[in-house]
Amino acid sequence: MTDQRKAVIVRWPGQDASVETGPAALLAAYHLRTEAEKGRAVAEVDGLPERYRAEVLDPATAFSDAVVLLALSEDTAVGCLVVTAPVGGRSELKRLWTDPALRGRGIASGLVRAALAHCAENGVSTVRLSVWKWRTAALALYERLGFTVTESWDERDQLVCMEHAV
Repeated sequence: MTDQRKAVIVRWPGQDASVETGPAALLAAYHLRTEAEKGRAVAEVDGLPERYRAEVLDPATAFSDAVVLLALSEDTAVGCLVVTAPVGGRSELKRLWTDPALRGRGIASGLVRAALAHCAENGVSTVRLSVWKWRTAALALYERLGFTVTESWDERDQLVCMEHAV
């Protein structure tokens, strides 16, 4: 029998002090997988590019101006999403990651919906994101949630840029 408990979405750091590690392990998994998918596999966090390593080692500092949402199953972080501070009425979603063993349970969509609600409550008019074109499940999720492909603001090859009016 599989564990079917629902994940609860919270803002980190938040009132739940039992989630000491916050998003660090999730960010490590995200960056290690992304580097592997780009053909630059590294075995450990120490091998990540400095900016990504900094996010893993000190997410509170790396995302000090952002809102970090966590999906919790009991006191374990099983998903994360970063919402950047608004600039010119726009915020960006970054680092959406769900524990692979728990995918298909609505955790990622719950995180994105919570991010959109947060943006609406804070006067953001447009939410944008970028996703690698090979992440077809993520692209499908974003499209289901109302994001549309838009002209790229990023020069990296194979990156799809998307927006959602709030």
